[in-house]
Amino acid sequence: MKTAVQPAEQAAPSERKTRVVRSNCRGMLPLTAKLEPWITELCHGTTLPALVHEHGSPLNVLNTEPFQRNVTALYDVAQAQGLDFDVYFARKANKCLAFVDTANKLGCGVDTASLEELQQVLQSQVPAEKIICTAAIKSETLLRLCIISGVTIAVDNLDELMQTAILAEELNRRANVAVRLSGFQHQKKKLPSRFGFDIDEILPLLQDLRDDALNCLPYLNLIGVHFHLDGYSQAQRISAIQQLLPLIDELRAREFPIQFLDIGGGFPMRYLESRTEWDTFWQTQQQALLGEHAPLTYRNHGLGLTPVEGTLIGKPNCYPYYQNPVQADWFEQILTSACEAGTIAESLRKRQIQLRCEPGRSILDGCGFTVARVESRKQQATGDWLIGVSMNRTQCRTSSDDFLVDPLLIPATEKSPLPRTPAGISGYLVGAYCTESELLSLRKLQFPHGVGLGDLIVFPNTAGYFMHFLESRSHQFPLARNVIFDAHIRQYTRDAIDA
Repeated sequence: MKTAVQPAEQAAPSERKTRVVRSNCRGMLPLTAKLEPWITELCHGTTLPALVHEHGSPLNVLNTEPFQRNVTALYDVAQAQGLDFDVYFARKANKCLAFVDTANKLGCGVDTASLEELQQVLQSQVPAEKIICTAAIKSETLLRLCIISGVTIAVDNLDELMQTAILAEELNRRANVAVRLSGFQHQKKKLPSRFGFDIDEILPLLQDLRDDALNCLPYLNLIGVHFHLDGYSQAQRISAIQQLLPLIDELRAREFPIQFLDIGGGFPMRYLESRTEWDTFWQTQQQALLGEHAPLTYRNHGLGLTPVEGTLIGKPNCYPYYQNPVQADWFEQILTSACEAGTIAESLRKRQIQLRCEPGRSILDGCGFTVARVESRKQQATGDWLIGVSMNRTQCRTSSDDFLVDPLLIPATEKSPLPRTPAGISGYLVGAYCTESELLSLRKLQFPHGVGLGDLIVFPNTAGYFMHFLESRSHQFPLARNVIFDAHIRQYTRDAIDA
């Protein structure tokens, strides 16, 4: 089914429309979302309610145009530095096949993390040389498909390396592999990671394999080195690149045909308009946990911090929703950082090595939101209200404690037989799972104009990880459907992943 955009909704969004769409829901301390114009526009008029009516609640609404813009910005930075460079879209960040098709049209690659992801990407006619498999756990079936199709395998450990070689010999093929490395020195300490071979051990290991009577290396085409670092630190990635460049030289000297250096993902993005709001929230959250301010979260949830004898231990278990620099600017600062006698970009150019990366979240910035319908309102003895929404918390959550962005409330377009709550209420969004912990947002929210049955709650900018990373069918609830906005025909169509 296709849902067309009504003509009255085609006008460009104004500041007034943006203010209106944000006016119905905000945190006790606001965390104001960055909003793409297409999202603001869709939150006015009749198209969004019609989409939810047709496809159900919750619903993921997506647009590939910001994806194209974000990817192009990275290519532009690399081109300005004269680099051979390629982006590989990390599919685990969003399962929709529209992004695979868009990546293919842009000429960039796709990073796959499971057998099913790889099968779907191959069926989407993405060339094998434009696919890498970085799955944390790789079954024999997955490795076999990689070898047969010619997909590059990011090899994580010795068992994986040996199994790949055994399968390649059995298939009479050479497997394209990139060794994933870790254990980089940074500020006089090794960076811990569960992923990859220790950088100090890879050369002796490869030499041992070459010297072994059962030498497996002829079946492995070692064409790249790869790393995955947790977090978003520029400095850590600079340290890793600086240590990998001489290793690449040594590998090439030993006749390993290294063609690329892959720096993985972790390209940061920014969800919020204001650094001040972000800083104020955490300062006040700490005061609340120490009993110096009214709670900002449900039952004074610490979001990773725990009060112990008048002090706080731990660290925030949440994405850094406001940070700077981000995306292309962050990437450019890495390339222009000092390395050897010049910059990292110059060192890469001198070696004629391709630089690759596998961002997911950051190139999905602005690409989608999750919307769900209000089904109930209930006031607690404390005075707070619980707003029951037809979705569950796995449909807007990653491994972090919470989604720290103010939702939007879109009043129902059809009159409800039940009255709205009073204006000015405050409380929490709760979901459909039958547990005390089933909150869609742990932050206490204000509703200046009240809440009505049939109102829509919009979680902005959820395309990167939040929609799909933890989604669950517990209670036999169906997964959210995914619709894609086609700007050329101004219609919404269901993504092929739901077929």
